[in-house]
Amino acid sequence: MSDLYQTQRAMRNKRQAAIQRGVIAVLDVGSAKIACFVLRFDGPERFRDAEGIGSMAGQSAFRVIGAATTRSRGVRFGEIETMHETERAIRTAVQAAQKMANVRVDHVIACFSGAKPRSYGVTGSVELQDGQVSENCVARALASCDLPDYGGEREVLHAQPVNFAVDHRSGLGDPRGQAGNALSTDLHMLTVDRTPIENLLYCIKRCDLDVAGIASSAYAAGISSLVEDEQELGAACIDLGGGSTGISIFIKKHMIYADTVRMGGDHVTSDISQGLQVPMPTAERIKTFYGGVVATGMDDREMIDLSSDTGDWEHDRRTVSRAEVIGVMRPRMEEILEEVRVRLDAAGFEHLPSQRIVLTGGASQLPGLDGLATKILGQQVRLGRPLRVQGLPQSVTGPSFAAAVGTCLFAAHPQDEWWDFDVPVDSYPARSLKRAVKWFKDNW
Repeated sequence: MSDLYQTQRAMRNKRQAAIQRGVIAVLDVGSAKIACFVLRFDGPERFRDAEGIGSMAGQSAFRVIGAATTRSRGVRFGEIETMHETERAIRTAVQAAQKMANVRVDHVIACFSGAKPRSYGVTGSVELQDGQVSENCVARALASCDLPDYGGEREVLHAQPVNFAVDHRSGLGDPRGQAGNALSTDLHMLTVDRTPIENLLYCIKRCDLDVAGIASSAYAAGISSLVEDEQELGAACIDLGGGSTGISIFIKKHMIYADTVRMGGDHVTSDISQGLQVPMPTAERIKTFYGGVVATGMDDREMIDLSSDTGDWEHDRRTVSRAEVIGVMRPRMEEILEEVRVRLDAAGFEHLPSQRIVLTGGASQLPGLDGLATKILGQQVRLGRPLRVQGLPQSVTGPSFAAAVGTCLFAAHPQDEWWDFDVPVDSYPARSLKRAVKWFKDNW
């Protein structure tokens, strides 16, 4: 346990140093694309009144001075499969972003999906010795949390205190300086499989870059796509990526649950490829230009040309109707959304005061998807775009960049994590285990 704690602490220090030097890169390693943004930090006073800085990024103003994206290679289900191919793709994206920014970058903060995330809600409490909450009291409270036995093959990716209570006053964001007799805390802990994380860190190191932080892309997408009152009152962000679909639930401005469904837009493309017997690039084009999930009478008459040059005349001169394409795509999108609903139900999403659902990610752009999602998830569903961030080129502001933009916000203004406090490392019990949101409902 302590080794990861130390790794995360070391990353935090690197992030601090990089921001003081003024530039840091953000890397979104996805199954469909790899995006790299270069951020420049110019003290908070420079951009204080500038538009486009969300409340999350208010603490340290930054602007994007370089952005590049390239097709992902060697990544499946959000996890690296072929190291050298992914390494090449990362190098391509980082070099192009550096060239645009005209600056060399040494440190990156990366986000990724996959690695089978699992959420836990844990609680801890301590007596206050001198009647007031100090930094040390917070560290002791965090150390007193009953940690679940999450297995030796997994690592803690995020460990965020999401609530503090001093005596009977609950719902405190930052208890330091408060008077009272006892301090208790609720901690949301996200664990992931160790191997995919080690592969990612190794791959980035091979690109001669230093990792200054890692984040779950479900978390990052939620930070950038949920507006302030959604983060406050309770909402879920569904990030529909290429190889996987990330789910994160927020309330009181904190993530309290995250999960991944190992299906995404690439699966829809592959269904089209098999169903219509066309190569993957053609299937991707058909999905982008003609795709959808709701067929109307008009779609029977709209014909799509599938001409190719295999030499087989019958096969080469084919057309299909748009309705047929939708008929191939809809079942897979239904399957993904059904799977999302299972996860939300398991998390106890229906217990939250507000149950907004925001769809983002590249695959959320399919026409008619919000209607289908409302049917299956049965909540208020809207399509989300990431927050506007200063300096971001227009071409990278769409829903497919939600996780990358969220990682910029995470880099600029990370939430408190367990390793930001001097927690006595030897005091890690491993006892209780509760589901995150149900625990949250009982404790808030």
